[in-house]
Amino acid sequence: MKNPIRSVLLAVALTGIGTVAAPAHPHVWVDAKSEVVFDKEGRITAIRQVWRFDDAYSAFASQGLDTDGDGKLSVRELKPLADLNVESLKEFGYFTFLMAGGKDRDFGKPTEYWIQDDGGLLTLYFTLPTAEPIPIKGGQAALDVYDPTYYVDFAFVDDGPVTLDGAPAGCTVDVIRPKELDPATAATLAEIPADQRDIPQDLMAVTSELTNGATLKCP
Repeated sequence: MKNPIRSVLLAVALTGIGTVAAPAHPHVWVDAKSEVVFDKEGRITAIRQVWRFDDAYSAFASQGLDTDGDGKLSVRELKPLADLNVESLKEFGYFTFLMAGGKDRDFGKPTEYWIQDDGGLLTLYFTLPTAEPIPIKGGQAALDVYDPTYYVDFAFVDDGPVTLDGAPAGCTVDVIRPKELDPATAATLAEIPADQRDIPQDLMAVTSELTNGATLKCP
């Protein structure tokens, strides 16, 4: 099955939706919010993601989905797109990375997800359960939300970018935002062919640091 982000945004780049065709990297822009979910024992059990896509992706991806012709896109009409996104995102680890106890943690299949139309912008909601509960009492965890290949540009929103649900008293979260790319690197990335997702290793060394991250600490 084709990756919807790649196939849809490749079409956007080729047809030039908007005033300018999309550059090769990044193709998609996402405003992101993350919520770290804890159980009653104070262990991390899931990450809830809210991703709002840019107007070009939203416009192109939603074409032909208004099946009842009422000029509005319901959650039901957007379900096929939600299914395709979630299935395809698995290949990329849902662009969600969690480290705790000195090791990378695995996730299971999303337990709930949907896309809704927010004034012409598509927003994907999904809950990503951890493979097992992760205790961080007296320690810390690091959450990163990003695409190492910079095909998708994630940016945490300004208001409440990373929140905690059910965290033990005294837990804190510090958000880490990436530095801006220098113009020369941005221009090099934009020259990569539109159908090429992977990038050279020297560029990967730069884009792998463009993480939207957060450090969680619990007493």
